[in-house]
Amino acid sequence: MSPVILFILGVVFVAIGIAISIALHEVGHLVPAKLFKVRVTKYMIGFGPTLWSKRKGETEYGVKAIPLGGYVSMIGMYPPNKDDGTVRPSSTGMFQTLATEARSMAHEEVGPGDGKRVFYRLPVWKKVIVMLGGPAMNLLIGVALTAVLLMGFGISTPTTTIADVSKCQVKAGETVDPDSADCKLTPAAAAQLKPNDTITSFDGKPVTKWDELTGWIRSSAGREVSITVERDGSPVTTTVTPVLSARPVIGADGRQATDSNGTLQYQEVGFLGIGAQTALVSQPASSVLPMAGENIQQVAGVVLNLPARVVGVAKAAFSEEPRDPNGPISVVGVGRVAGEVAAMEEVPLQSRLAALVGLLAGLNFALAVFNLVPLLPLDGGHVAGALYEGARRRVAKLFGRPDPGAFDIAKLLPVTYVVAALLMGMSALLIYADIVKPVNLFG
Repeated sequence: MSPVILFILGVVFVAIGIAISIALHEVGHLVPAKLFKVRVTKYMIGFGPTLWSKRKGETEYGVKAIPLGGYVSMIGMYPPNKDDGTVRPSSTGMFQTLATEARSMAHEEVGPGDGKRVFYRLPVWKKVIVMLGGPAMNLLIGVALTAVLLMGFGISTPTTTIADVSKCQVKAGETVDPDSADCKLTPAAAAQLKPNDTITSFDGKPVTKWDELTGWIRSSAGREVSITVERDGSPVTTTVTPVLSARPVIGADGRQATDSNGTLQYQEVGFLGIGAQTALVSQPASSVLPMAGENIQQVAGVVLNLPARVVGVAKAAFSEEPRDPNGPISVVGVGRVAGEVAAMEEVPLQSRLAALVGLLAGLNFALAVFNLVPLLPLDGGHVAGALYEGARRRVAKLFGRPDPGAFDIAKLLPVTYVVAALLMGMSALLIYADIVKPVNLFG
């Protein structure tokens, strides 16, 4: 199959996955709203003109032209005006007008029998459940996909089979012509170890894990040790003497460590000059939640530093600076990454599918965490409003004051419009950056 077709299939795979994730996010709001008897008038995937819709019961289900999200419409999202509608609002300012119009729109479909079915009348805990339903659904999808990735496909793990043998000993950052007199053979090359050899013992100890083997090699510098490999079905034993070599210090995040001045760190350890083949190894169920937790923690770090990271993207997009591979990307960037993964014909199909599943899992964790930001129009903003309402009522009860009633979240609409404008601007910037200077994840 041609790389172009594989690229398109990768993009389509992730696009369908994103659409399903968005649809299920809205189901996370829809189901508890209906369970709590709130009248839901619309369940829509996308925005803009409606491409298809069908009414079932009191709810219209449909798909719209712009597939960049979705929404569930519930009647009575905002409390009604305190006046009876015959008195002009005391303020004619823009913000007052916005709030008044929002309340009016929220009640335009409220019928005579819907007095107890409006959203704003729900107890605080029910409001929180409805609004957290979407992010919770994305978390569940992310965990489920992580389980498929780890238990079904497995994760890429170094094996004890040699992938390659370096011929020359070189210092970090240097290159040596393998055919020149400057090429000093590595211990592995001198011992005539070969690719596809499987190491079965080292210094008389059985070898079962690559990480264990590298630890023994690193601690054996300058000492001659025996090594046994299986080659073409037969054992071959020889001796090697690991040499001291400056190797990168790898931090807990998997990256090369740096000192306080940002200088890359190295350490002198034993070195043979071999690399390991990798294979997908299925993981136990106990590994799923820890892996999901790590992904959520990484996403939360990106979200918390989002303003600074977006500034970094802007600088890269309009200058010669490189993009941060761990920075935010748009749906365009996600599609490009998916396409590139699918088109890597040198990588086994199973590994490419695993990478795409992992990408979808990460996207769902990102959707969950981002929607929990306590700003409207995000779900976290509605949760924050409900919690404020509960706190206000509790304080009033504590001091014997009248119940202040439902919090009028429509008053926060100016903030909503500002945040929405910033989100649209950020999306436009990321899309532009992903077109003119995409993230290079594969070197």
